[in-house]
Amino acid sequence: MAKKDYEQMTEELITPIIDAHHFELVDVEWVKEGSNYYLRVYIDKEGGITVDDCEVINREYGDVLDEKDYIAENYIFEVSSPGLDRPLKKEKDFVRSLGKEVEIRLYRPIDKQKEFVGLLDSYDKTSVTIELEDGEKKTFDRSAIALIRLAFFY
Repeated sequence: MAKKDYEQMTEELITPIIDAHHFELVDVEWVKEGSNYYLRVYIDKEGGITVDDCEVINREYGDVLDEKDYIAENYIFEVSSPGLDRPLKKEKDFVRSLGKEVEIRLYRPIDKQKEFVGLLDSYDKTSVTIELEDGEKKTFDRSAIALIRLAFFY
């Protein structure tokens, strides 16, 4: 199976468990870090996710993983909160972030600049438009965006 297949199968199987606990499935990822593979599930809820919430989903989905046994490789299964700096990936992420300040990082510079910050003005399947501090609206092709997330400055 390919990475996308593992992620899709996991999303299909874990969604009913997450929904039963009134959590939101934020993302599923299959990654190799060093010599280890990781199957990571990110969940959220209003007010934030606790360690206990993660443990409940981990335990319940662990049973499903044992039963379905659809991953051939050795791997580590993790359930966690996506954190405040999570990327915007899904439609609901963009809807929730409309009118909020976002940070965009590009693969290649535009006018010698790779990072932009502005209010998320609009988006569709192919583009994202932000309003810069000076009121100018700037539109980016989604294929040119390496990362888009809520802007947090520490």
